[in-house]
Amino acid sequence: MANPPAIQMEVEGRTVRVSNPDRVYFPQIGATKRDLVDYYLAVGPGIVNALRRRPCMLHRFPKGLDGEKVHQKRLPAGAPPWVETVRLHFPRYGLHADELCVAELAQVIWAVQMSTVEFHPWNSRAPEVERPDEWRIDLDPMPECSFTTVRRVAGVVHEVLDELGATGFPKTSGGNGLHVYVRVEPAHGFGDLRRAALAFAREVERRTPGDVTTAWWRKDRDPAAVFVDYNQNARDHTMAAAYSVRGVPTATVSTPIGWDEIDDVDPRDLTIATVPARFAELGDLHAGIDDVVFTIEPLLEWAARDEAAGETSPDAD
Repeated sequence: MANPPAIQMEVEGRTVRVSNPDRVYFPQIGATKRDLVDYYLAVGPGIVNALRRRPCMLHRFPKGLDGEKVHQKRLPAGAPPWVETVRLHFPRYGLHADELCVAELAQVIWAVQMSTVEFHPWNSRAPEVERPDEWRIDLDPMPECSFTTVRRVAGVVHEVLDELGATGFPKTSGGNGLHVYVRVEPAHGFGDLRRAALAFAREVERRTPGDVTTAWWRKDRDPAAVFVDYNQNARDHTMAAAYSVRGVPTATVSTPIGWDEIDDVDPRDLTIATVPARFAELGDLHAGIDDVVFTIEPLLEWAARDEAAGETSPDAD
């Protein structure tokens, strides 16, 4: 049987060819490649805001979720000249990669045409890719941890951020956890940001005994606790972007939420089918993140205090 004809999508003055639009990407819910394209068009300002000028790893599913998953750093071949990239260097391996660097929505839709489901941007921007401007707080529940516990820990995270004078922008992970992003001055390298993130995580751990762990090794973590994964701030570590669909059977979305929603939100309800209407009603809840920039100097002071007390910082993997 012949493949269905490709379609031409007009995206903000660009023409993007979408082949195999009827290919089913999410068999459990019947969502197709065209559905994925339509989703990203619906949340266009939000996904572009999340990815803008950031090196971006692509999680591709060329045959849909029932096929192989490809973690792609280098831009797929065949990109039109208007798809932008940024060159990254990986000294450990002596290699480099030209990664997608989104500046407009058509580039996102082209990546979806190339079977991208998930977008995983760096927490730094071109051209200063070695100076992160986004501190990421990852509340990662261990296998026996309830979402009630995640919610409780998020409340403490909010409390500590308020005391620091930092504005956090929460979102669901698209899985079982929550993320909080804080815009920071791009004045430090990844090592300092990771030290700052660890100091913050330890402070949250002190305030929530039994609910939080910062143990480096998984075997040392309480299976009913939330791991505050500070290592997400290490160089070349990425997380699903705000408004990124996740490559799971129900097509959940990593969705920005308000702090006042945390007590009631069920991340399973935020999907490719439901988020477009939410976005149309609320807009991008992360739209103002660039307007409130935090300096990590107080957290570096906390880190120095902890290190002086013998609390070492494990090496990033």
